[in-house]
Order: sequence, then structure tokens, then C-alpha cells
Amino acid sequence: MNVADLVAIDVHTHAEVSSRGSESLAEDLRAASDDYFKTGGRKLPTLDEIAGHYRERRMACVVFTVDAEAATGVPAIANEEIAEAGARHPDVIIPFASIDPAKGRLGARQAGRLVRDHGVRGFKFHPNVQAFYPNDRAVYPLYEAIQELGVPVVFHTGQTGIGAGAPGGGGIRLKYSNPMFVDDVAADFPDLPIILAHPSFPWQDEALAVATHKPLVHIDLSGWSPKYFPPQLVQYANTLLQDKVLFGSDYPLLTPDRWLADFDKLPIKPEVRPKILKDNAARLLGLAKS
Repeated sequence: MNVADLVAIDVHTHAEVSSRGSESLAEDLRAASDDYFKTGGRKLPTLDEIAGHYRERRMACVVFTVDAEAATGVPAIANEEIAEAGARHPDVIIPFASIDPAKGRLGARQAGRLVRDHGVRGFKFHPNVQAFYPNDRAVYPLYEAIQELGVPVVFHTGQTGIGAGAPGGGGIRLKYSNPMFVDDVAADFPDLPIILAHPSFPWQDEALAVATHKPLVHIDLSGWSPKYFPPQLVQYANTLLQDKVLFGSDYPLLTPDRWLADFDKLPIKPEVRPKILKDNAARLLGLAKS
């Protein structure tokens, strides 16, 4: 991957459909998500199509799925399939994996295999969909394994569009995604790089506090158009957290084109803009010297 030639690095994109045609969400949750994000039910891109989309824009992208089989009954897209796409498209795809926290120590063993044998560069957790508190001690063996592997983790934080508008929110509970639960993880695993995904409504101030207090906690800006960012998030991105805030879109739910067009209108300092769009991610992901 030639980082110098990249316009940006999108640290938050989803593999939603397998090459075998299966999807990562149940049909009712997919319909609610499409309605929430106003996607018009557009066709989900394959991994190869994701690569083409970002290559056309001279961007790289972190790609992952969400393994929540224990909570939802829906098998995840295989992590190995995403890793294979990364091997086919090393110029644009940075493969992350997702391991259901319910797998316990088995998940810890899987993490090592995925990094060492398949080139996975990090891991994604979605506490709402996976139905767990990030600071549940039962998950700690998995975090310990990931910390030893030296790769970052992404935690969904704040409200989720998954299940929004469905009866009972599709059974998805918002309580799991308060960033303060991730603060415990950051304290107990001080060498584990962490990304708090999304503006963390209704806990934005909590996310800013955790990222300011814990040296290896970052924030990605995915899932929201920048025109809706709360003012304190913009203020911190411009100042105290300018080296710890990352561009993320949430593609295919939100396109990088729309995100970047709205980001252009934010009052971000000229010297901070390239940090958010590429430099911070390149350093965190080990793509450039710190």
C-alpha cells in the first residue's frame, strides 16, 4: 500500500454480503437499517466492489463484519473471506476481523490464527448487536490475546441504526455502548489501541473524556454526516484530540463521497484536516512511521 498516494484512509467500512450470497443481518434488521440511513434499499457491494469503489477514489479502507451469531442466530461473513479480499486488493483493503465475545477462550485462539495466518490487522466489536458489556470480565481473555498481537480494536459506541424503527428496536439494547464501559478496557489493557466508533450520542462527552484521558484511545467519525457533529466533537478534533480523531464513513450505509463533501464545510484547521483524513490512521495502523 502506497500511503503517500492515498487521499484518505476510511477506518470504518462494512462487509455486508458474502461471495456466497449470505448477508450479515437478519432481514428485519436490514430493512430497518436501510430505512434509518435512507439507502433506498440499494444493492450491497461485494468485497471486490468495495475495493473498486475506494480505488477509484484513491482511498484505502478498513473492512470488517460483525460476528454476533450467539445473539442474533445469523452466521457472520467469514473473517477469512475478508482477509482474502485484503490479499487480493492490498493497495486498498485493510482487513479487520470480528469475533463473537460469547466464544470466550476459543475466540482468543481464533484471534491469533487470524492475525498470524491470514494477515488480519485489527478487530471490530459491536456491543449492541453482540449483546455484551465491553468491560465484562468474560471477554478479557480475548482482549489479552489481541493486546499481545499488537493490533487495534474498534468498539461501536452510542446509538445504532441497526434495529432503529423496528418494533422494540429489533431487540437491540443501547445500554451496552456507553463509552465508559470501554474506559475500563482501556485502563485494564493499557497497551491495547482502541477506536471508539462514531459520534457517541447520547454519550459524546464521555467519549471525549475517555479519549483525552487514555493515551491509546481514538475516535472515528463514521456513521454520521459531519454536518450533524456536535460542536464539542468538532472543537476537540481541532485541538486536544487532533492526533487521535480518524475519518470513517460507515460505507455502504454512508458513502465516503457524502461524508467528505460535508466534512469540507466544517471549520477544521488546515493543518488538522490531513491528520484526520489520513495521517492519524496511517500511524495507528502501522502504515507509516510514527
